[in-house]
Amino acid sequence: MFEEFQIRNYRIFRDLKIDQLRRINLIAGGNNSGKTSLLEAIFLLAGAGNVHALLNAPVVRVDPGTSVLGDTFFKPIFSDLEISMPIEIVGHHLSHGKLTLSIVWGRKKTSEIPLDITAGTAVTEHPNEFSLAFQFRGPTGKDVTSRMYVEGTEAKIEGSSASVLFNATFLQSKGSNSQEDAMRLSKLRKQKRAHLLLKALQVVEPRLLSVEENSSSGTPIIWGDIGFSELVPLSIMGEGMIHLARLVLAISDSSHGVVLIDEIENGFHHSILPEIWRVVDTASKQFNKQIFATTHSFECVSAAHESLCEDDFRLHRLEANNDGNRCVTYKPETIAAALRHNLEVR
Repeated sequence: MFEEFQIRNYRIFRDLKIDQLRRINLIAGGNNSGKTSLLEAIFLLAGAGNVHALLNAPVVRVDPGTSVLGDTFFKPIFSDLEISMPIEIVGHHLSHGKLTLSIVWGRKKTSEIPLDITAGTAVTEHPNEFSLAFQFRGPTGKDVTSRMYVEGTEAKIEGSSASVLFNATFLQSKGSNSQEDAMRLSKLRKQKRAHLLLKALQVVEPRLLSVEENSSSGTPIIWGDIGFSELVPLSIMGEGMIHLARLVLAISDSSHGVVLIDEIENGFHHSILPEIWRVVDTASKQFNKQIFATTHSFECVSAAHESLCEDDFRLHRLEANNDGNRCVTYKPETIAAALRHNLEVR
């Protein structure tokens, strides 16, 4: 489990420190305060310097239809577009100690030398290929370096990545992958634990009798029995059912690691948020997962405070101003006082 992070020169963060982390961490703050950026930074560090993590859609924020890569999309990961300063993400993990990721902007200079001596000795140089160097230092204390550079519409990777120490899953606020969810349910069923998903989903749909994955529609999706003459796709039962299934299945996908959830309250009526938090709490304990979730909702904060054990939960509020960013962490007694007096903690 992570105990603290320090993030320098990543997106909106010039120098941010967040500590007092617990098993469940709720991230609040106004628009453009850096809530999603914090999840991205944790995702990159958990990837152990794997360059592919930067090409993951939640991080690069590229329109899925685009075919263009390069400065336009990667400069914004540097605070104030200041590419002369490296990005540094440092975390202290209870089991693995200090983990450090550095991302450095550069230009890859390559040369072409003809092997045919009769053709002369002219050297063709390509000095302007954009590149990013990733340097990760884990428990061994040794640096592992890899590099990504872009040629036209292709991203090429050199070097090797460190071994990933634990699983990290990033759930975006919009969109879902029904096939991935079905595969995760299949894995859970193999472990004879599919009842965990059923019990969770019954919080939203009490009529639900069973869930299963199959490919009768042409692709693997999750189906449910709500007492009709046939099973129905989970997708027609509403956004809340889809979102809750994604949460539970992501948490259950292997033991240990972190799950990053952007706008956790999406699709849920405020009246069931305490039950949703109890579902997340139970699943995170069963699969030993640390949760980082963002919210804009006062009701979501209140429900988390009501439902979660104070030793396992912290609320962190990101604040941005002209001097940079800071994180204010609220202990349970502080949250209780703020809620009583209707003070802003989102």
